[in-house]
Amino acid sequence: MTEAATPLPRARALVTIARERSGQGLIFVVLLGLFLLFSVMRPSQFPTAFNLRSLGLSASVIALLAVGQTFVIIGGGIDLSVGSVLVFSGVVAAKAINGLGAATSLGAIVLVGTVVGLGAGASWGAVNGFLAVRGGIPDFIVTLGTFGMAYGLAAVITGGSDITTPLKLTTKLGNGNAFGVPWLLLIALVAAIVMQVVLTATRFGRYTYAVGSNREAGRRVGVKVDRQRISLYMISGGLAGLGGFLALALYNNTTIGAHGNDNLVVIAAVVIGGTSLFGGTGSVLGTIAGVLVPVVLQNGFVIVGVPTFWQPVAIGAVLIAAVYIDGRRRTAAR
Repeated sequence: MTEAATPLPRARALVTIARERSGQGLIFVVLLGLFLLFSVMRPSQFPTAFNLRSLGLSASVIALLAVGQTFVIIGGGIDLSVGSVLVFSGVVAAKAINGLGAATSLGAIVLVGTVVGLGAGASWGAVNGFLAVRGGIPDFIVTLGTFGMAYGLAAVITGGSDITTPLKLTTKLGNGNAFGVPWLLLIALVAAIVMQVVLTATRFGRYTYAVGSNREAGRRVGVKVDRQRISLYMISGGLAGLGGFLALALYNNTTIGAHGNDNLVVIAAVVIGGTSLFGGTGSVLGTIAGVLVPVVLQNGFVIVGVPTFWQPVAIGAVLIAAVYIDGRRRTAAR
């Protein structure tokens, strides 16, 4: 009986993989369509080397937030605080960097900024995880609350005004290149590759899928579910903190008021990339593809001259469509 039933789960797994890959293929078709549309509308502005570089830089910061969000959503949760955690971490990193003195080397600035940004972000992630897991508060409410808290504390620390950082951080790192590729894009790609390996080739990754699929079943097979879930929020917060430092390097200031839509963009990117909001399904690779859709939309709207208030409308519509498609896929799978 057992031997006869064995092929059935394997067949279902193959069908699931095929659906995920077909969904990712659809993402690339949509991306190609958007790229061609904006290229036709603004041939002298959109498909240029300068604009493509700008797209890569914009996508690098969003990608870090989206990768962290991917882990949380696969694990059955959600983190609405990543945009404000990015801002808070950037503010704290800027304070630390400016406290080093003007004669500090670029290497020391990067080291301190990275460590402080990661630490600040992971700390907010620990708060989110502890309150959601041990406190029993819905993660939607917890992360919505810390979203406001992190933004408010960032404004308190800065007095409501952006903080600038040494110009060499922007010229060498934020706008600098390595082998012709922007440093920020390389950092984001390395982080994405590492996290993809963690998700697909380690016990931690398998436990993440297990927790998102069925927490009780995970407990029964020995997974420390609470610790796993808290770790996922810390990963999300830590990557948001790293994104805060990279945004600081890119813009040369804390850009406090520029990240109000990051949460919407990030969640849209993750869901568009094939990660199910119900947990248990998804990949970092799909998320990276999904990141490019809202980034290209925002960039294209700016170049075409569409008013900025239409950008969240379009991204929200894409998010609803992605969730609808995800629901249809789950129904078909059942």
